[in-house]
Order: sequence, then structure tokens, then C-alpha cells
Amino acid sequence: MRVLLVEDDERIVNFVQRGLKAEGYVVEVARNGQEAITLGTAGEFQTIILDLGLPDLNGRQVCERLRIAGVHTPILMLTARDTVQDKVTGLRSGADDYMTKPFAFEELLARIEVLMRRRNGGETKPDIKELQIADLILNVETHEVRRGDTLIELTPKEFSLLECLMRTHGKVLSRTRILEQVWGYSTDPLTNVVDVYIRQLRRKIDDDYELKLLKTVRGFGYKMDAP
Repeated sequence: MRVLLVEDDERIVNFVQRGLKAEGYVVEVARNGQEAITLGTAGEFQTIILDLGLPDLNGRQVCERLRIAGVHTPILMLTARDTVQDKVTGLRSGADDYMTKPFAFEELLARIEVLMRRRNGGETKPDIKELQIADLILNVETHEVRRGDTLIELTPKEFSLLECLMRTHGKVLSRTRILEQVWGYSTDPLTNVVDVYIRQLRRKIDDDYELKLLKTVRGFGYKMDAP
């Protein structure tokens, strides 16, 4: 899944690039409008994230030129402007969606997924009631967690954290992604709450078992995985 990120603000580039890579996306970055047109017309991307305020061409001009060139890739436009007229102008230039800064990564990810579903004909994932990795089972409806025949008591936040990790089986989740999905933070507030809850969760679901499921990927985050 390849995404073209067109953005000249290095802070946003690093934030978005880090988060999307943790979700399994391949991210290419263009830092001005001309580079965006070159990459956008030459490469096959599933989504283009396009900033409105660029140092040469603005986002609307880039969007219009991509559409004229026959590029049909979904375009999500980013901007600090949130007036109705700005949104209408952006959409009329060929953008598929419009998002104002600052934004939560969780919302950005959700909008990308919606755009990709539209492109793929509206296919959606089935609503899963029970998650399982090896002998660990989490029931979404009853909120019961079992490892083998043992019932594991979790706090509501521990349950949410485990569900978050199990739903992304095998994928590394960054601390930022976990904070946004489980605690609702849009940015990292310099807290170690994720690490604290990971230790508590690991003690309950892993410490007494030979097969360890909750894994730390140093420098990136955490994942649930099993052979």
C-alpha cells in the first residue's frame, strides 16, 4: 500500500510518515508541488495526502494538474484553513476529501481507509466478535479474555489495549498510535502510560506461559504475534 505525502513541514512529515509506516504503508514524500506532480504521474499510489500550502504551486493547482494528467488516485487535502469556501474550492479542484490541521493520526488513518475502500468498490471488513492469537481468545461482546482454559481478569483500559493489539495481529503499533486509539490523545503528551499498561498486560497474559505473545519492537512499538 503506497501513499504519496506532499508536505513541506518536516514536523508533519515525520509524524505522518512514522505513523503510516507503523501501519504497514510505504510512504514517499514530495516537498513541493512540482515534485508532487512528477511522482504522482509516474508512480502507482493508493492515496495522495496533499497539503494546500506548498512553497511553489499550491495544493489546488497540484490537484488540478494531476487530474488533467489522468491521475485518478484518491486525494486527501490537508490545510490550516477551515472555511466552507476553502473546502468547496479544494473539492472542486479534484480532491476526494478535505482535512484541517491540526489533526489526530487516528482520523487521518480512518479517512485513508475510507478512500481506499471507495476505490476498491466499497469492500469492508466483517464485524469480528471474537479475536484469537494462539490460545489467547478475546470476546468483543462479553469482554471475556481467556488463555487456554484460564479466565484472565482485565481492567477496561487493559481490555481496550489488548483488543487494539489483537486487531492488528502481527503489525507493529507505535506508542503514538496506541495513545490515540486507546486513550484518545492526538499527540504524545510525553507520558509513559503506554509502557506502564503494556507491563501490566504482559504480566497477566504472558508471564505464566511459555509462548510469549506480546512483543516489544525496539524503536518502533509493540505487537501481538505468534508462530
